[in-house]
Amino acid sequence: MVIGNILRQKGSQVVSVHPRDGVASITRTLAQHRIGAVLVVENDGTVLGIVSERDIVRALAGLGESTMRMTAGQLMTRVLFTVSPQSTVCEALQMMTDRRIRHLPVLEGNGQLAGMVSIGDLVKARIAEAEHEAEELKSYVATAG
Repeated sequence: MVIGNILRQKGSQVVSVHPRDGVASITRTLAQHRIGAVLVVENDGTVLGIVSERDIVRALAGLGESTMRMTAGQLMTRVLFTVSPQSTVCEALQMMTDRRIRHLPVLEGNGQLAGMVSIGDLVKARIAEAEHEAEELKSYVATAG
């Protein structure tokens, strides 16, 4: 299965924040949408980075209360690991495992944002794929015998 199939099912909407949004606003956005990360996007649609719950916790642990005065632009992870709609679920899972990340922006070949997938999206797709394969095998065995 490829990432594009997951986006067709879940949609391509990506929750984002502006680089000048503060931590309080970011955490409200995360809680409101029940998600673990948001992309930081400039007004023109340029993706600048990503802010995850993990980024906020690390900043709080290292900087304390001053974290609450930070902006998304200051807090974000600037190095983005991405996949394309043609990437396989297994490739994306491997990247997440190797990089110890839980969210991957999906970029088209021209760099246009196509969506975002989480570890949960990928695990759900992998389980559905395994269940489908098991049903096919059961059907084959039942008709072959």
